[in-house]
Amino acid sequence: MKQACLSLLCIFFIQIIQAQDSTTVVPKKKYLTQALDKEGAPIIDGVLDDTSWNLVQWGDDFIEQRPDENTPPSQQTAFKVLYDEKSLYIGVRCFDDEPGKIVKRLSRRDGFDGDWIGIFIDSYLDKRTSFGFIVTAAGVKGDVFGSNNGADEDDSWNPIWYVKTHTDEEGWTAEMRIPLSQIKFGHAEDQVWGFQVMRRYFRNEERSVWQRLPRDVAGWTSEFGELHGLKNMEPQRQVEIQPYTVAKTETFEAEEGNPFEDGSDSNITVGLDAKIGVTNDLTLDLTVNPDFGQVEADPSAIALDGFQIFFQERRPFFVENKNIFDFNVSQSEAGNTFGSDNIFYSRRIGRSPQGSPDTEDGEFVDQPANTPIIGAAKFSGKTKNGWAIGVLESFTAQRRATISGVNGDRRKEMVEPMTNYFVGRLQKDFNDRNSYIGGIFTATHREELPQALDFLHRSAFTGGVDFKHQWNNRDWYLEGNITFSHVKGGEASIKNTQESITHLFHRVDADYLELDSTRTSLTGTGGNLQIGKLGKGNFRFESGATWRSPELELNDIGFQRQSDDIRHYTWVGYRTLKPDNTFRQLGINYNHYTAWDYGGNHNYLQFNTNSWQNWKGNWFSNIGLNYAPLEYSNFALRGGPRLRLSPWVSFWNNIETDNRKKMRFFYFHNGQKALDNSYKSYYMEGGVTYQPINALSVSAFPSLRINHDKLQFIDNFDDVNGSPRYLNGEIDQRTLSMSIRLNYTINPNLTIQYWGQPFISRGRYTNFKHVTDATAKRFEDRIMTYDQDQVALMDDVYSVDENLDGTEDFSFDNPDFSFVQFRSNLVIRWEYIPGSELFLVWSQDVSRNGDPTNGLLPSLNDNIFGQKPQNIFLLKATYRFVL
Repeated sequence: MKQACLSLLCIFFIQIIQAQDSTTVVPKKKYLTQALDKEGAPIIDGVLDDTSWNLVQWGDDFIEQRPDENTPPSQQTAFKVLYDEKSLYIGVRCFDDEPGKIVKRLSRRDGFDGDWIGIFIDSYLDKRTSFGFIVTAAGVKGDVFGSNNGADEDDSWNPIWYVKTHTDEEGWTAEMRIPLSQIKFGHAEDQVWGFQVMRRYFRNEERSVWQRLPRDVAGWTSEFGELHGLKNMEPQRQVEIQPYTVAKTETFEAEEGNPFEDGSDSNITVGLDAKIGVTNDLTLDLTVNPDFGQVEADPSAIALDGFQIFFQERRPFFVENKNIFDFNVSQSEAGNTFGSDNIFYSRRIGRSPQGSPDTEDGEFVDQPANTPIIGAAKFSGKTKNGWAIGVLESFTAQRRATISGVNGDRRKEMVEPMTNYFVGRLQKDFNDRNSYIGGIFTATHREELPQALDFLHRSAFTGGVDFKHQWNNRDWYLEGNITFSHVKGGEASIKNTQESITHLFHRVDADYLELDSTRTSLTGTGGNLQIGKLGKGNFRFESGATWRSPELELNDIGFQRQSDDIRHYTWVGYRTLKPDNTFRQLGINYNHYTAWDYGGNHNYLQFNTNSWQNWKGNWFSNIGLNYAPLEYSNFALRGGPRLRLSPWVSFWNNIETDNRKKMRFFYFHNGQKALDNSYKSYYMEGGVTYQPINALSVSAFPSLRINHDKLQFIDNFDDVNGSPRYLNGEIDQRTLSMSIRLNYTINPNLTIQYWGQPFISRGRYTNFKHVTDATAKRFEDRIMTYDQDQVALMDDVYSVDENLDGTEDFSFDNPDFSFVQFRSNLVIRWEYIPGSELFLVWSQDVSRNGDPTNGLLPSLNDNIFGQKPQNIFLLKATYRFVL
């Protein structure tokens, strides 16, 4: 038996070695361009009949990249490149034997549906960053800024460029003019740029490329071919000014007697955005009184675990070039390492005011909904010699709430101080662009704080150093970072931080932590170190560790869920490189994660295996299984003792039909269950997208979440019959929502988009209990459950008489809840000239507390339909001056 196992192990390693040696070095293709002469520039009409195109040869001989890599594509493609002192010109011929079957689906900018062609340029030749210009056969433009060797893409980047497409008997053509001011490059008499052309042949869901791109390479930009012949090119300094004006009207349900809620409000604002090319490499972005009114609302969500919810940034000023400012604390291929944590989380800037005024009965409050950004500046870019630079400075205004007294007199109280936010980021490539080292520093300063806001830090500093080294043609990598934080404030603010759910220094059994109410500062550290392999062969892996000291605090300008954590993770993945009779591609993964706190307690151990499948018919599916034999939580009792959670198993599964079809379906579900039935949950989401014509797409995605937890935290009571009570209950929670989208494209520059989401989450509590032995192995031994004689409900307040002596020992508010919300956005967007836009926006919001005793659907009907919503109407006009 031992010999048989050894033989199988040898065969396994031989297969790994053979797989790793499967890819040979792919030679770089070179295309020779030429400057335009007296013939003049081609006319951008989509027809490649200008005589100037005869100056250069066709770049052709495309090769299939997927699904069957390194084979002849179904249809060939060819391109030409010219340039002059101001622009780059690209003409592409996409051959098609059946031009009547070319798919021309319409969408707004960056909607890559149907047949398309993409031009990708690494003008830095740093093998990490690229500018992508994409156009569909329908003429829809898309543009992406790629970073991290293609691992990250920013499609909010919207350069000004020009393109037309045309269909004829040979297929379809695209003709582009890309101003050099929109591409960053350095000074050099004879330049070489990285260059790639990719085509999507929609009918076969096939990608073909000019420069071969094996499926097992570790990156994207590093594999580009080369564009030669660029001589005496002068970098173009970009200067753009974009003023805007917004007319806003808001209507809502009037509140009797409230002078601030009379049913309507209107205003007009103006602002300015500017983009100045300090050099061709580095850009200064300025914004004065920015408006983000056309940005889609965040989806509804409720968190019962006490931690903050992460939302994606959508505001254009912060999204553009965000890759330069990113500093992930511990993101990993394996996951389960708090991958959203970042030293810089731009949504802290312009957040809702953090304070609230003290009021008396009968008083009304006009509470500001957000904090205006007075002005912000961002200096960012990457130089030809590998320096990535980012500096951001922003000021937000002081905000005051207005309180109307019983007698009509008014006063104001500060709810958010004037705040200055600073972020500095620097990174340097070296070792032939195979390695980099960088750093980040942030500073948050608030003006003098009144007593009502003494829970805020006066100042906060964070920083870190990160690095990455790649070798063996970038197949292998070693990367990591070290992070620090230092926050300062009054004793109240530092005590508040120590007691927050991120830290919980007052946890009763944490003898390695000490809550010090006299401290005026905290200093913490963290870090991450990982090694992995992402290229060459069928196998990939990553292993590493991440840590956060108890005092690490990033949330003034960053995002951090918890501290006091040391975590190890490992991921091993296998993927096929060639399609077969069943799959276009198949992947199988294994992960494990384990964690300790700084007191040496082993808090977590989880194993995972999963697989994803791209089927021959272009369906997609995946399935995953988790098992956690060990889990303790330092946070579940909000300062109470470390709590043992029962071992659990979970699964997830996803199925998507062919996304090329006009009618396509999606279904996802997952579930989790404790082995002793103390916890179980189930979530399912389905959906359908229908595209009856090329210009119209309609989708609906309903979802249902069921959460049944016998140990859901409610509150802590310090002294009940001589000891604390960590009160929990059994919750039965149901959450129902449905996201609805409609996109109608009149033409690529004029679109109508609608998004709406009804949402309800209802929770009912029963079987109240308190924790008596937080680390007991059996669930029943951890708790004491109150019987019906010990708990009474009156006027929506529970009273508890533990010893049945007729005297109330403690009381708590009825924790049952029902939250109902409907949010929607209707946006008409018209780009009347390149870079200049007109927005007409209608937003609705209905948010109410429902009756927890009602069902989900009746609550939706009672609290949404027939209610007067908050309506916001916006008319926004921008004009982009290019100087």
